[in-house]
Amino acid sequence: MTAAPLAERLDGLLFFPVTAYRPTGELNLDAYRDHVRAGVEAGAGAVFACCGTGEFHALTPEEFHDCVAAAVEVAAGRVPVVAGTGYGTALALRYAALAERAGADGLLAMPPYLVAPDQQGLLRHYTALAAGSGLDLIVYQRDNAVFTPATVVELAKVPNIIGLKDGLGDLDLMQRIVSSVRTELPGRDFRYFNGLPTAELTGLAYRGIGITLYSSAVFCFAPEIALAFHHALTTGDDTTVNRLLDGFYQPLVELRGQGKGYAVSLVKAGVRLRGGQVGTVRPPLTEPSATHIEELRQLLGRGLELVGGGDR
Repeated sequence: MTAAPLAERLDGLLFFPVTAYRPTGELNLDAYRDHVRAGVEAGAGAVFACCGTGEFHALTPEEFHDCVAAAVEVAAGRVPVVAGTGYGTALALRYAALAERAGADGLLAMPPYLVAPDQQGLLRHYTALAAGSGLDLIVYQRDNAVFTPATVVELAKVPNIIGLKDGLGDLDLMQRIVSSVRTELPGRDFRYFNGLPTAELTGLAYRGIGITLYSSAVFCFAPEIALAFHHALTTGDDTTVNRLLDGFYQPLVELRGQGKGYAVSLVKAGVRLRGGQVGTVRPPLTEPSATHIEELRQLLGRGLELVGGGDR
């Protein structure tokens, strides 16, 4: 039986697993499979393998292929697997081919490396990537890849560019993008995602402009908290949303801001605190301080108590 199109399968919480390494630094695929399996069984709506939280920047092409293949194996069709791709157009196409060979259902296209292209350059890059791959593509807006509404309309005209993940946080721009695509391409099923670090903090704001899909880093290490928040947000239980925002997510964001790269390394520390054998981050990222890991431990316990999970 042919699977439904990716755009129709993306629902629920989007899980961005960390990549597991051995103490010696090599890839640990057994631990990675365990981590992905735990996320899928906890209720992830999709697996986004080897993306930002998964240290895409630190993986060789061979490691990237093996991680994506492992995620596909574990997911076993229960949820879609989307793989990261990036760098310049030629390398992005190479990673896209590796992802397709590994069995991925789609791609998350991260910003081009280093350069600051204009709108025409961005359009050329992403349309070339879409044309050179048989996979559906989600474009990630952040850093040096920020789009005008007109550019997003042009991207949305490409059949296998199915959505935009926003890591910029400009709600005025996002509203104009949503309105422009809706006006210029009526009936187009174009998906939008809140891709800010700790996206839960802005969930209410994005919900206000009709964007309900989001990536959850917290899901990596505390699916109980992430799922409770997601259920409250999607059902309009703002009392629970605000309790979790005030008691867990806002302090987590404050802690995340205490170190460079903590959007990845703090998440990985959280996975280790819950028993995941995922190792440490690769250079150039560094580990959180022992003080910050202890603060995360205490905050995790508080968050679990808020959702009735106890201090585990």
